[in-house]
Amino acid sequence: MAATKTRVALLGAGKIGDAIVNLLGATGDYALTVVDRDDARLALLRDTGVTARRADIADPVALAAALQGHDMVLSASPYYLTPAIAAAAKAAGAHYFDLTEDVASTQAVKALAADAKTALVPQCGLAPGFVSIVAYDLARRFDALRDVQMRVGALPIYPTNALKYNLTWSTDGLINEYCNPCEAIIDGAMTTTLALEETEAFSLDGIAYEAFNTSGGLGTLCETLDGRVENLNYKTVRYPGHRDIVKMLIRDLRLGQRRELLKDVLENAIPMTLQDVVLVFVTVSGQRDGRLTQETYAKKIYSATINGQHLSAIQLTTASGICAMVDLMRAGSLPQSGFVRQEDVRLDDFLANRFGKHYA
Repeated sequence: MAATKTRVALLGAGKIGDAIVNLLGATGDYALTVVDRDDARLALLRDTGVTARRADIADPVALAAALQGHDMVLSASPYYLTPAIAAAAKAAGAHYFDLTEDVASTQAVKALAADAKTALVPQCGLAPGFVSIVAYDLARRFDALRDVQMRVGALPIYPTNALKYNLTWSTDGLINEYCNPCEAIIDGAMTTTLALEETEAFSLDGIAYEAFNTSGGLGTLCETLDGRVENLNYKTVRYPGHRDIVKMLIRDLRLGQRRELLKDVLENAIPMTLQDVVLVFVTVSGQRDGRLTQETYAKKIYSATINGQHLSAIQLTTASGICAMVDLMRAGSLPQSGFVRQEDVRLDDFLANRFGKHYA
């Protein structure tokens, strides 16, 4: 690993950006510049040892100026800024990483990567992100695949409201998942399904959960496993009853067509919490050594105090996902140019990383 510090521009000083600063900043291996237009958020970084730069990321000129001279660009900004940030990172000659769950944004990043001299690595969080690494690792152990089922939830440990939910990450991203079409492979054919449908019930460690279709969680796995698996799907995990209320808001009250209003309602009515748990549940079945076999990966990750700061489980898992990919890139363990998928990383290598270990 290089002795000089890797120069990183982090775009977005919100909850996940704060956790990324915590993890990368503590290593001494990265020179961090955090870019945001919110003076109050940047002021919180004053004593962290990072450089805080005020700029409007939506302004192409200001964005290009902020990225000059950096080796890597990390986007912890809203999904709709993804294509512009990725293009600016490419133009600046920097490796690019993001956390987007938005399918269209990822396709835009993939198109930009076609002739890129640096690497563009989208979807580096939890789901999409780590769950794709797990699913592909399990899938590689089979001679022929039948079903790949991916289930992920970020949940309050102490649910108290009717939704049995607290805000734990980007409200824009949450609404996106609940409203946009979902990718899947059904009976060997790539297709799209409706969000909030195909509800199923299951229990883990004696706790009852429900899971239903949401958008974006598969990342690039549909393309990667196309022609190799009969059925592939992703569902978000919640406590029972959540989906019915959300469906009423989004479909019956048509707030899915008034997303800014829905965001305002959620952020003013549903408190955030740092007392949460992330649940990852992946099941793969298929032929192995001539027999139909099933293998499951199940994990719960809780909030924790890291480097003296308490991070929620979703902060920790999301930030450690992107930080691990950055670290692997720095070490030369990832492709150094073009489009890089999450499933390009082996699970053992990810979990052995100093940031990936937070999943282990």
